[in-house]
Amino acid sequence: MEQKIYLAPFYLIAATFIGLGDTLFLSYYAFINAIPSCAIGGCEIVLSSPYSHPFGVPFGYIGLVYYAYMLALVILLVIDPASKGLRFGILAYTAIGLLCSIGFELFQYFVIGALCMYCAISALTTLLLFCLAVWHWRTSKKVFAPER
Repeated sequence: MEQKIYLAPFYLIAATFIGLGDTLFLSYYAFINAIPSCAIGGCEIVLSSPYSHPFGVPFGYIGLVYYAYMLALVILLVIDPASKGLRFGILAYTAIGLLCSIGFELFQYFVIGALCMYCAISALTTLLLFCLAVWHWRTSKKVFAPER
């Protein structure tokens, strides 16, 4: 029987590295207590607002933990692509991340009154991760379904 390679986990890894790069950049600037320059002009407002450090932790660190955990989940999925628990876990994890990203973007726009391009990159990356997770769930559900 021919073994078929599914690309969705590898696309998930690539998208996760985009998120890791973005949040590593923000985490570095948070660590040195500086604000990175911004092409759209709203990053300084968002990243220096009192809302950018919930419980004293910069959002860059929270995003870094999110993407690092996502990378670990996807690596496990590459090792065991038939695991229904991992497939569902990644789908649920990206759904929660997407809801949080939508909430953060709406909060920036309506409460802070500015948008951060680095936060938008993270939100779009999370949207991409969710779409890839749904794609993987749907395609792998057909392939790994128990035979009757």
